[in-house]
Amino acid sequence: MTAIAPDTPQERRPLTQAQRVDRIRKTKGANISRAEGWRRRGPLLPALIFMIVVTQIPFLFTLYYSTLSWNLVRPGSSHFVGLRNYLDVVVDSTFWQVAVNTVVLIVGTVLISVVLGLLLALLLDRAFLGRGIVRTLLITPFLVTPVAGALLWKTAMLDPVFGIVNFVLSPFGVGEIDWVSRYPLAAVMINLVWQWTPFMMLLILAGLQSMPRDILEAGRVDGGNAFQLFRELTLPHLRRFIELGTVLGAIYLVNTFDAIYMITQGGPGTASSNLPFYIYQRAFLGFDIGQAAAMGVIVVVFTIVIANFALRLIFKTFTGKEEAA
Repeated sequence: MTAIAPDTPQERRPLTQAQRVDRIRKTKGANISRAEGWRRRGPLLPALIFMIVVTQIPFLFTLYYSTLSWNLVRPGSSHFVGLRNYLDVVVDSTFWQVAVNTVVLIVGTVLISVVLGLLLALLLDRAFLGRGIVRTLLITPFLVTPVAGALLWKTAMLDPVFGIVNFVLSPFGVGEIDWVSRYPLAAVMINLVWQWTPFMMLLILAGLQSMPRDILEAGRVDGGNAFQLFRELTLPHLRRFIELGTVLGAIYLVNTFDAIYMITQGGPGTASSNLPFYIYQRAFLGFDIGQAAAMGVIVVVFTIVIANFALRLIFKTFTGKEEAA
């Protein structure tokens, strides 16, 4: 028989604290049975069932409708056409024009809101008399109902005769410009920027106030001016907050409907329509349920792809994997 060698000094070495914690976790995980796991997940089942009922079942019906040729003004005309609705959407030039409008609306609104939010956050990060009142007034647009805000901009701000914008610009030679008719997409973007700038400001302001002050003091001692400190220290620290605001704003603005409906009705023509509003027009004004459903499925697929990329970006940013790489 072979003799069993005695334990080496390395094998008799005591476990570190991290190794003990890891061993305890593994032991606890092995002791949790499958039934215990389902018992812990049980309270979440009603929420899961509700989410499936209100989201996935309607989407399955939308998939079914997208394979039909169904016009509401012709009762009994519903019949299966397979993927023909999707092919019609692909060759529809208006759909792609509206898709470009959607991209311009999202990118323009998010970029302008982030820049303005950054400037306002830098202002509110300083101590001055009445800062609390100014902060409250700047937050107010985000608390206004979107429909009320859109009506406010259409009737009180951008009206060609009684609008405040024309009144303020009249000393500079600006006449009675009908902003909504002449610049419809820009009018919608102005309303959305007014609404979303406070959100970006609050997010970036939270990032500014979480920044260690000793780093800035060290930079000042080393001779850095205000612009150098902002570029080398403040802006890298705010990167994750700016990315989060950009992602959340883009995901929400994909579904913009109320501002377009209240300000421009998507017009003139489709000059200010985005994808949700164009789908609404095809379904409830053109009564083409099949093609509207196909457009909805395409938009949902693209939104899922963008949201998945955005969530990965947020996860990587806030777990520090980018820094580790």
